[in-house]
Amino acid sequence: MISVADLFTDDRIPGNYFATDTYLKSDLELGIIENRAGSRLLALPAPLIEAIYSGLEKETGQATSLVLSNCGRWWGRNFYKRFCAELGDYYSTAVSDMPMVEFLQALEECWRVHGWGRIEIDQSYHGKGFLLVYITNSPFAALANVKGKNVCALEAGVLTSFFCEITGKDITCIELACECAGAERNCFVVGLSKRLQGVDLMLEQHQTPTEILENLTA
Repeated sequence: MISVADLFTDDRIPGNYFATDTYLKSDLELGIIENRAGSRLLALPAPLIEAIYSGLEKETGQATSLVLSNCGRWWGRNFYKRFCAELGDYYSTAVSDMPMVEFLQALEECWRVHGWGRIEIDQSYHGKGFLLVYITNSPFAALANVKGKNVCALEAGVLTSFFCEITGKDITCIELACECAGAERNCFVVGLSKRLQGVDLMLEQHQTPTEILENLTA
């Protein structure tokens, strides 16, 4: 509960930090996009993302997923640092001290306002040591121009680093289902790396996400 005394020492009550109308600021004349903390944001046009995918496929072939995953890991580490710094300053508390519900809501809003689609964290398997992450309307999946296989290695890399930083443990994120392969939404499993070592083989055997999760939690 907010005390009356607090209202006289702090003239604002923190709301949704990532609300679109307050988080994004643009100057059309200068061609600049910034967030509410004053950090520059980069808009990626669709042709550029398409060119990145097609260029990597042409130059690196089967190593495309590895390259994208490594790029995502680098991006994820920096994303986590900025996420924590901005939220900590806004709410005047460390992210590690935030209630889990508020933390997950902030992550979902952050993902949305940056235009990366809609992210949902499913804790149904938390007791078994895993998390499921669902992403709907991913611009990366939509622009990959690839059908019939999982292509969101970049996002998997981002999530890998993000959860590694949160937990301080060796965490891995692997995509189980993808919109490019006909799924309604992209599905990722997050867990300790040593417990996910067999997932790539299961995917090669064309096991469904349900079958993979049954094997992991057996």
